[in-house]
Amino acid sequence: MVEPWPSVADAYVMVGHKFHVEPARDEIVRRFAEAWSKQESIDAAGSCPFATSQVRERERWRCIVDDVFDHAPQSGLIFENLWKHFGSPSSWRSLPHGEALMEKAILKGCGIALASNFDERLITIAQALSPLNKASHVFASSELGWRKPAIEFFRAVEQRLNARPDELAMVGDDDRLDIAAAVRAGWRGIPVTSTGDP
Repeated sequence: MVEPWPSVADAYVMVGHKFHVEPARDEIVRRFAEAWSKQESIDAAGSCPFATSQVRERERWRCIVDDVFDHAPQSGLIFENLWKHFGSPSSWRSLPHGEALMEKAILKGCGIALASNFDERLITIAQALSPLNKASHVFASSELGWRKPAIEFFRAVEQRLNARPDELAMVGDDDRLDIAAAVRAGWRGIPVTSTGDP
């Protein structure tokens, strides 16, 4: 539907440069992937796997930024800048295939809701950015209390929508977090490619 613009790596380079912490872009990409996987493993190993909150989501991103910038003294300031950056609708852009997919679903009479592992910053972004602003409901993991692939994430959405699992479908591009997790929850999983083709 949408993507960060500039890219995550370019945003990290830009903000790091502002505070004179300048790892190479390729190094940022590598460290980001490792830091992301580390936080996923921490959440998976918790006493309630993939439980989350506003506090936890902010903490996981702070830890990711710390790791990407190798715990530089400025990493706290870098984190605050990146947190604000990615919370701004102007840091995201619509994808043409996302617009087309949303329009197709609406024309077919489907109800549209967003259900994402992004935190509550998504609510502000979705209000301002097409096609996200066409959704009737926005569910952020930190507000639901769970992140995908936890089945509780899907149950919380069902409760909010007053819907049965067999009435719902998850459309997404992540085989594990979107499709497989939705199917385990009794939903239909509809994979899409990077060009938006189902």
